[in-house]
Amino acid sequence: MKKIIVLLFSLMLMVSGCGKKSTENVVKDFTNKVNDTKSYILKGNMEIYADEETFTYSIEVDFLKDYFYKVKMVNQTNNHEQIILRNTDAVYVITPSLNKSFKFQSEWPDNSSQAYILKALVNDMNNDAETKVTEEEGAYVIESKVNYPNNPELSYQKITVDQDNNIKKTEIYNDKNELKMKVTFTSVDYNANLKEDDFKLEDYITETKDENETENENQESTEENKEEQAPCEGDECTEETGAIENILYPLYIPSNTYLSSSDRVNTDIGDRIILTFGGEKNFVLVEEKAVMAEEFEIVPVYGDPLIVSDTIGALGTNSLTWTKDDMSYYLAGNDLTTAELLAIGESIGYNNQLVSGEK
Repeated sequence: MKKIIVLLFSLMLMVSGCGKKSTENVVKDFTNKVNDTKSYILKGNMEIYADEETFTYSIEVDFLKDYFYKVKMVNQTNNHEQIILRNTDAVYVITPSLNKSFKFQSEWPDNSSQAYILKALVNDMNNDAETKVTEEEGAYVIESKVNYPNNPELSYQKITVDQDNNIKKTEIYNDKNELKMKVTFTSVDYNANLKEDDFKLEDYITETKDENETENENQESTEENKEEQAPCEGDECTEETGAIENILYPLYIPSNTYLSSSDRVNTDIGDRIILTFGGEKNFVLVEEKAVMAEEFEIVPVYGDPLIVSDTIGALGTNSLTWTKDDMSYYLAGNDLTTAELLAIGESIGYNNQLVSGEK
């Protein structure tokens, strides 16, 4: 009788444990699925939380083994589109509205954690000996440390996958357990039929040229009307001349650092504002209107792509370049760390105009 009871109890344990995976099995199964995938397409939404602001993007990630990537991000507030493209030539950050691209000789995305790159997520969970898995509402939540060299405040992530190892969500937290970034995936295709031709820079150059030709035709059709109109005056000329009415100053400035000069320079495309800061952390901030190039422009950068608030910038050696709200910014300082560059750049906004500081 005792033997029967023991046998029944063992069977009950086996049945109750059926369907549940160990931490090792969940991580292993997801890793195998990603490694076995020759090409995939992910679509979803990304939210970045900065203080009291939330920046929201629609995002699409295309991948072809082993190193072809195309990440398309569209800011849902202003419809600003940018593409990160990696092919056999280089890594590019393309801004179609400016007919321009930064070109990097970079190890991106392998040199940092990435919330929307499956290989990066797999590397993080396998590199962390303390990775843990919990089961929530029929899905698995994998928690592991992250490695963001350019943003050290980011500490760990939670990756949600379903029972079939399809990724559903990624959440990135800082060391205060505050949610700083969330990617929610709306569709996942692990068997996308992508080819190398889908990752050509020339495709974007051609598309931009076509757009320019259309715009030129529209401009020519209204040229006669423009000639009959009186010339613009005052504020009406701001957009065409590239004039900058209000200088934007960073809300964050390193300790014992101050604005030492503010200069306005006239260029062929309009005003250029040069702000020079002195003290313990010397740096220069240059501001000017973002102007669409007549021919596709490629700007070489020694560094990596980096998200700056609601746009993708170019992080170089002691420098940061980005475009936001029709303005281009260039920030450089040998005394600044990467974290300080990012903090200064993200603190610039239209609510901190200190016109009295202008010379």
